[in-house]
Amino acid sequence: MKYFLLLLLCVGATTLGHSQSTQITSATISFNFVKKDVSGSISGFSSSSKIDWDNLENSVIEGQVKTETLKTGNFVRDWSLKSGKYFDTDAFPLIKFKSNRMVKEANGLLVYGTLTLKGISKPIEIKFTKAGSRLTGATTLFTADYDIAIYKNNRTDNKVTVTLKLELD
Repeated sequence: MKYFLLLLLCVGATTLGHSQSTQITSATISFNFVKKDVSGSISGFSSSSKIDWDNLENSVIEGQVKTETLKTGNFVRDWSLKSGKYFDTDAFPLIKFKSNRMVKEANGLLVYGTLTLKGISKPIEIKFTKAGSRLTGATTLFTADYDIAIYKNNRTDNKVTVTLKLELD
């Protein structure tokens, strides 16, 4: 009995010493260019993220996607968007995100970080909800802020909504 209690104490101490931590294993990223109601996706995702649910200050969501994988369902439009006039995939092959702060909410996370697109870094926030082993996030950005101005004279006409579905281990 004494050994059983000792074993139980050791297992309990080991469990208490480890916090619940997850990594992102895959992502589905979609977008909608609001003014033209053009939807699409971007892939080629890689990540070095770690979410420590017990200590969010020890967490980071960091990932990137390949700009060459941008797809809208229209080959000519995709080719144009990948050109030097817009995304310039040859010079800027990656879109990157790195969090700098996370706040736990009732059913998810509010993530603050930096999005780097076309060599321009801007702060952005993504609101995630958690369901099982998935985080689903949404954010809004303006492509003109990243030197991708489809509409030249009006920032709000360059509004894009982004949805991220992150699978966790």
